Amino acid sequence: MGDTGEASAAHAVECGGIMKTRGRPAPWLPRIPIGLLLYVLALCASGAPALADDWLPVTPQELRMTSEPNAPGAPAIVLYRQVDRNDAAFNERGYVRIKILTGEGLKQADVQIPYLRDYEDIRNIEARTIRRDGSVVPFDGKVYEQPLLASRATDIWIKTFTMPAVEVGSVIEYRYLHRLRYGWVYDSRWILSADLYTKDAKFSLVPNRFLTLRWSWPLGLPEGTQAPHVDHGTIRLETQNVPAFVTESYMPPETALRLRVDFVYTNSPHPDSDPSAFWKKFARAYYESTNGFLGWRHSMVKALSQIVQPGDSPDVKLQKIYARVQQIENLSYVRARTEQEVDRENPKDIHDAEDVWSHGYGSSWQITWLFLGLARAAGIEADPVAVSTRNAYFFDRRLMNPGQLTAVLVLAKLDGKEVYLAPGVPFAPFGLLPWEETGVVALVLDDHGGRWANTPFPAPSVSTVERKATLHLNEGGSLQGKVTVTYTGLEALSRRLRERNEDGPGRTQYLEDDLKRMVPSGTDVSLTNEPDWRSSDPRLVAEYDLKIPGWVSAAGRYHLLTVGLFSGEEQRAFEPAERRFPIYFGFAFDHLDDVTIELPAGWRASATPQPQRSERGALVYTLAVDNANGTLHLRRELTQNLLILAADRYDALRDFFQTVRTGDEEQVVISPETAAAATH
Repeated sequence: MGDTGEASAAHAVECGGIMKTRGRPAPWLPRIPIGLLLYVLALCASGAPALADDWLPVTPQELRMTSEPNAPGAPAIVLYRQVDRNDAAFNERGYVRIKILTGEGLKQADVQIPYLRDYEDIRNIEARTIRRDGSVVPFDGKVYEQPLLASRATDIWIKTFTMPAVEVGSVIEYRYLHRLRYGWVYDSRWILSADLYTKDAKFSLVPNRFLTLRWSWPLGLPEGTQAPHVDHGTIRLETQNVPAFVTESYMPPETALRLRVDFVYTNSPHPDSDPSAFWKKFARAYYESTNGFLGWRHSMVKALSQIVQPGDSPDVKLQKIYARVQQIENLSYVRARTEQEVDRENPKDIHDAEDVWSHGYGSSWQITWLFLGLARAAGIEADPVAVSTRNAYFFDRRLMNPGQLTAVLVLAKLDGKEVYLAPGVPFAPFGLLPWEETGVVALVLDDHGGRWANTPFPAPSVSTVERKATLHLNEGGSLQGKVTVTYTGLEALSRRLRERNEDGPGRTQYLEDDLKRMVPSGTDVSLTNEPDWRSSDPRLVAEYDLKIPGWVSAAGRYHLLTVGLFSGEEQRAFEPAERRFPIYFGFAFDHLDDVTIELPAGWRASATPQPQRSERGALVYTLAVDNANGTLHLRRELTQNLLILAADRYDALRDFFQTVRTGDEEQVVISPETAAAATH
């Protein structure tokens, strides 16, 4: 872990990335007291601070530059980047200057600035292009707003625009004001590793004077960079020659790998330096907050009477409660709504679990705690749980950052066994957690200071993709027929969550594209059924018509049929010879193919591949081809039981997938019986 700093300083912090729980600002995030807030609002009443009137001067060296010795072959580089955060005024200013070095670098002309729409806004965008001759073309076009990623907890949007008159050798620069909601101070970070090589960068943060701030750099700092320092109440950092961040397939979350400085606020004027003491206080406070939300037990008992029967077993009761609360409208997973839409709907405030039940809607965490209250009312032992998720960061309790506990669960005991439940996640089957909440650190809350635990990591058999095909081969070498793809467990849940706000045509296109990734290019795929998208059933079933032109190739009097029909993903996996980052799979899975191919009348198979089995620790590949009565039966299975693999094991992983590719490229020799007879 990198070094840390701590200060109680005047004014404010952040730089890219607000974390919150599913639909709820984390209860541990410090909020400015109302009296102090009024003072700050008065301070900011004159409006958002204006950006500087003058741009930084462009030097002749920047205009003449054709390459960067420290980044050979780079299509573009960041000449200068500046981020100035002010948590007293709830804003952040950004400034970026980029040099275009090659034709590939021209794509930098399309600028995207991300933000969380519920809590932030991007304003006062200014931009300009400086040609090689020094002439300036100001940006006067349109700025567009659109969603970038619909995450489980919130909606990430972007402001996007295109720079004018950009050519190789141009310098482009833009600046903007990042406004945050008044009254809230969030954990934040400076991201030092950009997608492009960065020649020079400056960062500053004016902390909130009423709160205590802790900062750290868990992965270290760029070579030659001095630690952040406090200058007259402002935290500053300067860095130079920061290498471009390189992305790889199957890598851990980028935000966990980029060099960064993390900032965490606390209400305590004397925060604990001992992580154990810190988390005990946090767990007690969070537990008290949760119990306060549950409200009076009699209201939960009354609601429970509408769900269960007196003779139900504890297991049946808990499953009925789970199914019922999942029917409540989950506000954390609906599409982002405009302020006008919210005003028209005029939603009622929710103060406790009884309000969630009576109103019929709530956020993810509110629904989760309603489930907790109902379970306890049913006499079932159940505890609230705060968990870290591993889709953005990997939790490190030594950093004492509660903002990384971004989701909530319930831990119930049935027949002496512990069961983690996620009732606040739509479509999550009973007992199954979203993939990013599996195999992670969990803090089970109680009034004694809580205890640490680990959520389960499901076996490959829990999450499968089974492709069952019945196809006919015509004499022209094309395959045609029916395919049924059954997704189970996390494979089904992740797809339902991804497509939850799409319409019918959008979902159809998604599933057809999903299958196209698995089969040869040029394949005709058409979805023929309407899958059950709104269910918590562990299975999601999609049925298709499939046509693969020219799958069989001629070799004299014989024809060759390749067996790896659904191997498209594996054909492209782990091709690079070198690896920098660990390999990260997300969750364990099992992919099974069961393909029946009817040969043309009068045709037969004269040679089939031998059965294969390749096993490399947690990776297993099997292939078998049977031939009987003019019909081929292909069975293929790929099992992966890994979460993360160190980069120094990459060669072994790559060798395994080369074995998979070799097996998938095996061929069946087929021919008309007349051709086969002619050889005897």
